[in-house]
Amino acid sequence: MEFTDSDALQIIDHGLLLDEVKRQLDYFSVGFPYVCIDRAATVGDGIRSFDDSQIREYIALYENNIDKYSVMKFVPASGAATRMMKDLYEFVSLYQNEQTTPLNSFLSVKQTMENIDKFAFYNHLNMKMQADNVSLQQCIRNRDYKTVAEYILFDKGLGYGKYPKAWIEFHKLQGKVVTALEQHLTEGYQYALNADGRVRIEFTVLKAHASGFRKMIKELVPVYEQKYGVKYDITLSYQQSNTDTVATDMSGRLFHDKNGDLVFRPSGHGALISNLDKVKADIIFIKNIDNISSCYLEQTVMYKKLLAGVLIATKQKIEQLWTKLKQRSLDKQDVVSIARTMGKQLQISGIQDHTKFPTLTMYRRYLRELLERPVRVCGMVQNTGEPGGGPFYVKKDAKTTLQIVEKAQVNMNNGLQRDLFMNATHFNPVDLVVSAVSPDGKKFKLDRYIDYQTGFISEKSYEGQRIKAMEKPGLWNGAMSDWITVFVQVPIETFNPVKTLNDLLKPPHQ
Repeated sequence: MEFTDSDALQIIDHGLLLDEVKRQLDYFSVGFPYVCIDRAATVGDGIRSFDDSQIREYIALYENNIDKYSVMKFVPASGAATRMMKDLYEFVSLYQNEQTTPLNSFLSVKQTMENIDKFAFYNHLNMKMQADNVSLQQCIRNRDYKTVAEYILFDKGLGYGKYPKAWIEFHKLQGKVVTALEQHLTEGYQYALNADGRVRIEFTVLKAHASGFRKMIKELVPVYEQKYGVKYDITLSYQQSNTDTVATDMSGRLFHDKNGDLVFRPSGHGALISNLDKVKADIIFIKNIDNISSCYLEQTVMYKKLLAGVLIATKQKIEQLWTKLKQRSLDKQDVVSIARTMGKQLQISGIQDHTKFPTLTMYRRYLRELLERPVRVCGMVQNTGEPGGGPFYVKKDAKTTLQIVEKAQVNMNNGLQRDLFMNATHFNPVDLVVSAVSPDGKKFKLDRYIDYQTGFISEKSYEGQRIKAMEKPGLWNGAMSDWITVFVQVPIETFNPVKTLNDLLKPPHQ
């Protein structure tokens, strides 16, 4: 398609290429191709599970080798609390009386209000309302839920409706109210402490929230440095505007706002692969800002160290095989044996047929190149009905690889594919430990390993109008599609996301 001069200028000013936007519009028009699931990964077939003695061995491997690696914790933290407060927003905007309010949102808000004193922010909310001579308790008794909801959402009260999740008071620990951001400082100290006594954490944030994050960090870091006797190196990074996508109307035409300007949208967590690419560390822990608990810190730390130990063991095996393949004295039997080991221990399939290569030297080079890829170890919890991607073997180009697959990537109109997806035993809680350093110590360029055909199109609302939005390949699925992948079973106690406000009423958050 041809762009108007105004549209073209806006696209260029936003940092996007015109050809890139044309490709986006093609995807809006025809959609992304579905993945082809071969089978679900299960314990013993794609998912590794360890007994207590093995867990201790891997934890010791991590702890005993920490002086050889630089470690960082990477926390996607740009998510706003808007979705978390969705039911409150709907209740406030539509409420006339209890009968005219949508039942689901009313029941959700009713649960919030009947348990208001169980939220960590209760005292803060009470103080805000008292300052205006409004009684929180009286509002609850009179079922004046709208007033309370407004004090939670808007600036006259807590202002949580426009905050990022990182700033929300999630928990009360030992009598102290703590935000999600604070708890990641504690977690970072527990498993991402470098040998030099520094805890390095990167939060990905929106530029609009950067000053607020800096203010919080400036206030909190000295407190936690004194508490734990360490130093914190906290960095902020932004989702770059040149990773944004355009939006379209429901017929696939470029969507403009009421002023006639194009609407650009952040393209999801997948855009953060460029942020991760800039991280300089040997071992990187990845965990979402809202996946924290008030009571399972010990289990969380143990299994984070387990994943890191498995990562180190995997990298050691890769480096051993890679070094062997450099030896010119290897005969055909030796090389095929290495290929079998790669298939068994690294889940790299379909590589044992050396006859496809004219010479043994070319076959050795091919196997070495397969080892020269980033590595990710992903925690997998048993499926309890939570939304999210799952671990699967996926077929593509005559190869079968381990992938994390989201529901939107699957053709649910295909009975076999639907059944394979729905019968998965585990799902991915965004619990990863990764390394982007090659066997010879060089940093990988991560955009080389993205499968650009694994995004999806979703329907959103903008100023009351239906639009189409694009999610680029997700950080932990399509953006890491060509990584060496290891799946490890971890307990459900390590997965405690806060997707809705009432999730904070669940036992792990009380």
